[in-house]
Amino acid sequence: MTALLAVEGLHSGYGHVEVLRGIDLQVQPGEIVALLGSNGAGKSTFNNTVSGIVPARRGRILFDGHAIAGTHYRAIVQAGLIQVPEGRRIFPNLSVLENLELGSFTRARERRGPNLERVFGIFPRLRERTRQLAGTLSGGEQQMLAIGRGLMAEPRLLILDEPSLGLSPLLVEELFGLIGRLHGEGLAILLVEQNVGQSLEIAQRAYVMENGLVEFSGTPSELLASDRLRKAYLGL
Repeated sequence: MTALLAVEGLHSGYGHVEVLRGIDLQVQPGEIVALLGSNGAGKSTFNNTVSGIVPARRGRILFDGHAIAGTHYRAIVQAGLIQVPEGRRIFPNLSVLENLELGSFTRARERRGPNLERVFGIFPRLRERTRQLAGTLSGGEQQMLAIGRGLMAEPRLLILDEPSLGLSPLLVEELFGLIGRLHGEGLAILLVEQNVGQSLEIAQRAYVMENGLVEFSGTPSELLASDRLRKAYLGL
């Protein structure tokens, strides 16, 4: 099976600072892959490089077999690789509906109506708040909005960057239930998280990143079976 996302020897960074130092990673169609690591490990830089926001310096990024390193981020979105960034990045002075509609600005605009209904089916609270300014939503509702906006683009691969950050334990449970539901519908997900336990419960494979390098790749059971890895990189 051809990987939906294949990253080979990826180097990236900012100015004179090299953050990623040769990353190899794959996501298969319909698979949840967990990308784990502490703050500063390079996870968000990886996401932004794959998404075309930060330029790759060396290496290959293939999406559905097509090279996308150096491609404009808008073309990457059009191909179906969608990122829900850390911190939600909603537009606080726009309404919930306007935020959602912006999700389909580049991709799936002609199916905006049906996709809105799908998002409202997943997040009924957003339907109740369509005219409300996004900045007045609770933290959990803002995360719903950010994910809903990503779904409006009909992603083939959804990158979720720290989606549980700042959420209450109850909302974290709801979030991971949603991720499992989207996976059940066949959506491929790259889950970038510090919530190690719940990420490993739903992922088929996992990568552990440290200092811009992949220190482990394999199944969650293989990762949890290694005392060294659990203690050194996961704090378990």
